[in-house]
Amino acid sequence: MSKSFYITTTLPYVNAEPHVGFAMEIVRADVIARAKKLEGYDVFFNTGTDEHGQKLWDASQKEGEDVQDYVDGYAERFRGLKELLGISGDVHFIRTTDEKHVRAAQAFWARCNERGFIYKKTYQAKYCVGCELNKTDSELDEKGECPIHPNRPLELIDEENYFFKFSAFQEPLLAYYNAHPNFVIPDFRFNEIKSFVESGLEDFSISRLASKMPWGIPVPDDANHVMYVWFDALVNYISTLGWPEDNENFEKYWIQGMPTQYCGKDNLRQQSAMWQAMLMAADLPCSHQVIINGFITGDKGIKMSKSIGNVINPYDVVAEYGTEALRYFLLRELSSFEDSPFTMERFRESYNSGLANGIGNLTSRLMNMIVSYEVDISGIVFESLDDERITSGYASYELNHVCDVIWEEIGKLDVFIQETEPFKKIKVDEDGARSDLRSASARLARIAVSLAPILPSTSEKIITLLKNKQKPEVPLFIRK
Repeated sequence: MSKSFYITTTLPYVNAEPHVGFAMEIVRADVIARAKKLEGYDVFFNTGTDEHGQKLWDASQKEGEDVQDYVDGYAERFRGLKELLGISGDVHFIRTTDEKHVRAAQAFWARCNERGFIYKKTYQAKYCVGCELNKTDSELDEKGECPIHPNRPLELIDEENYFFKFSAFQEPLLAYYNAHPNFVIPDFRFNEIKSFVESGLEDFSISRLASKMPWGIPVPDDANHVMYVWFDALVNYISTLGWPEDNENFEKYWIQGMPTQYCGKDNLRQQSAMWQAMLMAADLPCSHQVIINGFITGDKGIKMSKSIGNVINPYDVVAEYGTEALRYFLLRELSSFEDSPFTMERFRESYNSGLANGIGNLTSRLMNMIVSYEVDISGIVFESLDDERITSGYASYELNHVCDVIWEEIGKLDVFIQETEPFKKIKVDEDGARSDLRSASARLARIAVSLAPILPSTSEKIITLLKNKQKPEVPLFIRK
């Protein structure tokens, strides 16, 4: 029986075009999925779109468009990221408007309700639509606004809603954290959520009146309310597996498959505390790990977000530079956990130094010499670099470190060619020059295999050139 592994991104809202922040998340998850497959795991990789809630209802009404038609259009743009970003072909794409998800969300609600963790009350709150969280005064800035979504008025809620007994799970969550010291990566985010839970938990609203906000999944046995956000969207992580109808799939990938979730730092509370408490309430196993990305920032260090309007569209970047160039920048040039800037000027410099003048130029030079000097490279072995730093980099989700190791080898191989000068040695020592080039080709093969999770298309192209002993017809990356 093969080992199983489950990995998922968050589900982005479909109220605007995709941006590079989510592209970073899905590319990183894709790399882990590919690396796990190479280790022999049977991988279930999940992504999709979050299609209910106030933001989408408001956006569709503003556009004067039927809300289902509105989300359908944007959902296809997010589905298109699979091809655009070179995502694994077997990735599962779930929409929260899918019928199987609707059934699962209602079943999850009913299960938590039967176990006594849902109740109804009238309340007043300051609500950030952007975060989809109630905000206390201490969480607001000096203007009384959400610091994550500035210049966006808070919604004042005064109505009867259903609530989840989050407060009942302070001790169970802390016990789970203590028993799983690597549950949240990186450590400083784990410390942050521990501190949040230790300070005490407040129950949170999980429904809205359908008369005020009708775009949601109906609450079981109460048509006056629709589920709001968390008891809808978060359930996708198990509804995509077919829960509660497909117990075999759920057992294989959620219970046995080390379920791992990628998300941004603004989702820390939702993923590592709220969702885990919900799972406990439903008497289901918690997640295995939650990996927290930093934000991508634009000019002046301001978070890149759809609500602010300073986003970079991945479709535009790929149109000019190609899929692998965007993957390279997202994986190597951005911190795995801290905030990182993304500007097109920085992107262009990275592309030219790491790709056009790096692996691209190295491959062209080496293959041209191998073909021109008729070097026999039929005996080279295609295996990955034997470097513990790569293994540990994947294990700790520090993908930029994995890239650094590979590009360090690219640099060393480039230096080897410069120092041995086979293009000169061939004139005075043919056997020595060909021996150097065979050694260089074996090193390039190891680099190519190691690149497979990072730049799968580039990896495949280099391996094909080596196996067929061909010169590249065009450079792998054209200098910009």
